[in-house]
Amino acid sequence: MLLVLVLSMCRLSSAASGRNEKVCALEVCSVTDAVEKISLTCRRHLKMLCQAALSPLVRSPGWCFVLPPHAIAAISRFLSSKLAASSLSLRDLPHNTQSLRNESIRRWSNIPFITVPLSRAHGKSFAHRSELKHAKRIVVKLGSAVVTRGDECGLALGRLASIVEQVSVLQNQGREMMIVTSGAVAFGKQRLRHEILLSQSVRQALHSGQSQLKDMAIPVLEARACAAAGQSGLMALYEAMFTQYSICAAQILVTNLDFHDEQKRRNLNGTLHELLRMNIVPIINTNDAVVPPPEPNSDLQGVNVISVKDNDSLAARLAVEMKADLLIVLSDVAGLFNSPPGSDDAKLIDIFYPGDQQSVTFGTKSRVGVGGMEAKVKAALWALQGGTSVVIANGTHPKISGHVITDIVDGKKVGTFFSEVKPAGPTVEQQGEMSRAGGRTLAALQPEQRAEIIYRLADLLTDQREEILLANKKDLEEAENKGRLALPLLKRLSLSTSKLNSLAIGLRQIAASSQDSVGRVIRRTRIAKDLELEQVTVPIGVLLVIFESRPDCLPQVSALAIASGNGLLLKGGKEAAYSNQILHHLTQEALSIHGVKDAVQLVNTREEVEDLCRLDKLIDLIIPRGSSQLVRNIQKAAKGIPVMGHSEGICHVYVDVDASVEKVTRIIRDSKCEYPAACNALETLLIHRDLLRTPLFDQIIDMLRVEQVSHVYLCFLLVLICLLV
Repeated sequence: MLLVLVLSMCRLSSAASGRNEKVCALEVCSVTDAVEKISLTCRRHLKMLCQAALSPLVRSPGWCFVLPPHAIAAISRFLSSKLAASSLSLRDLPHNTQSLRNESIRRWSNIPFITVPLSRAHGKSFAHRSELKHAKRIVVKLGSAVVTRGDECGLALGRLASIVEQVSVLQNQGREMMIVTSGAVAFGKQRLRHEILLSQSVRQALHSGQSQLKDMAIPVLEARACAAAGQSGLMALYEAMFTQYSICAAQILVTNLDFHDEQKRRNLNGTLHELLRMNIVPIINTNDAVVPPPEPNSDLQGVNVISVKDNDSLAARLAVEMKADLLIVLSDVAGLFNSPPGSDDAKLIDIFYPGDQQSVTFGTKSRVGVGGMEAKVKAALWALQGGTSVVIANGTHPKISGHVITDIVDGKKVGTFFSEVKPAGPTVEQQGEMSRAGGRTLAALQPEQRAEIIYRLADLLTDQREEILLANKKDLEEAENKGRLALPLLKRLSLSTSKLNSLAIGLRQIAASSQDSVGRVIRRTRIAKDLELEQVTVPIGVLLVIFESRPDCLPQVSALAIASGNGLLLKGGKEAAYSNQILHHLTQEALSIHGVKDAVQLVNTREEVEDLCRLDKLIDLIIPRGSSQLVRNIQKAAKGIPVMGHSEGICHVYVDVDASVEKVTRIIRDSKCEYPAACNALETLLIHRDLLRTPLFDQIIDMLRVEQVSHVYLCFLLVLICLLV
């Protein structure tokens, strides 16, 4: 049996794999007795095309395989000539009917193609940013300020090309992309201005000075005429850009009447669905050449009523009609602010919830376009009510416009995310502000008061031992059931009575030595008479400590932050959620004795570490505690915040020839056998070569064997100068 791939070749740029793939439309036929009648060259082509068709890129969800009519005719003639000797015709070739009769098959003329149905049922918007990566059908709305130049005459080609590239990347990932675009008026204004200048009298242009030519009066251009002149050029530009990624685009012009007329609405809906099934990106715009003024109605009062009076309302209506998972609204501001963006106290709202609009003051609209931020928020809330998630972000900033759309889909903290699910606790920004305020109060306490807090925390670790171990047991059971942790990480996750006791002892040692942690004079220099310069220890500010599956890290770091008067944000691993929660509760209980409960905060929201590393206005220092890979990732993600990292570490113990016999075995046992899962457990034992075959050497080996140390690496060294130093 031979699989004959009837196809036409095209080259698609795969952003996922970073290389070009030969991807073909195909129809699978079963042919007998035809192998010998096909040339060797043809068989080589078939083998190459089979490999391309079976590549992971082609088999990813959302790909559709299309065969143009001219290719069908050409290959039909080829196969007819090849199969004539075997008395077969193309109609005799049995199709793979099992795969071509299911509901995911559609036909374009006589062309079969296959699409993958959506994996997510529409009806409820995403609750968190991290879920946006599952969005299948996405509407991108481009505001006038995004696609037009600063002079409002012509398009920002570089910015538009970047947006097309991002949309193409997502389209090639198997998503269904739609664009609601402005820009026809600006593009038409540019064309009409040129036409007017060219139509001026040549004599007038020749006799006018250069400065007079520049100041030549241009009549006010009517917006509808500009739209009519610019619509074709705008679409031609989109087609040229999408062609670079082997993606087809189609233009659709709509008005408000198209949504209020039931038959027109059904036709529009069917057209858009058919385009999406054929892997075509619809480019939608209001037909500004004939659009009537918006009719007064109960606008935005319910899911079934919205007046298409600008592209914001058009995008919202379209997203709900098409049951889109995500609507991305790009404008010339970073998102929604609690006050006009130009004001000094304006703060970006990360997540906006229905009902919060009463606390927001809207500024003026942008320099171009019809709607302003208030119109965008109303349209976004309407779309959210219809089950579509919405993000409003900046599409003009040169540092982020090149990846703003893909960042939003990846769940990164970009712009303002509209959500119907309000978290139970404070946001991470609010936690950062609470930690900063609490840290300042903590630093103002007397050293004895800070030490008292740490002593209280040490007592709570022993008094609440049973509750801590019960919570830790839940973490261990979940980790074992899911099988996501290796054995060393499970041991680090585990807490025991002895570990809690040693932890309490360590906290008391920190409390005893914390009397001069803050305000201690390190150096004093007399510069002149009655003028001295002092170097004094002061708190750093707010620390962000990121740690992996080690819940005992939480009270340790909290005690150090309390002793040094610093606010603290803690981000622990999700595998230790229950343990971290109760340990943080005990820490805040200890802090409450002096009214500084908010100084230590545990981040329990779905904040990605990369998003936390961008809070440069709230965090003063990041301390990652974990693997070297974690440290490198944090250093790479941190934006404007110093990171106190560490290297691989050197976990060696050196035994000198003059070492105390009583201390040697005790130190080696403690460094290796007491807690072998610790990251600073002994890895290499260095022994002076003169100790070889001595009673001390035999004693060390016997002890390691008794402790069941399976591999011992011994290095017999001469004492080097560096070791002596």
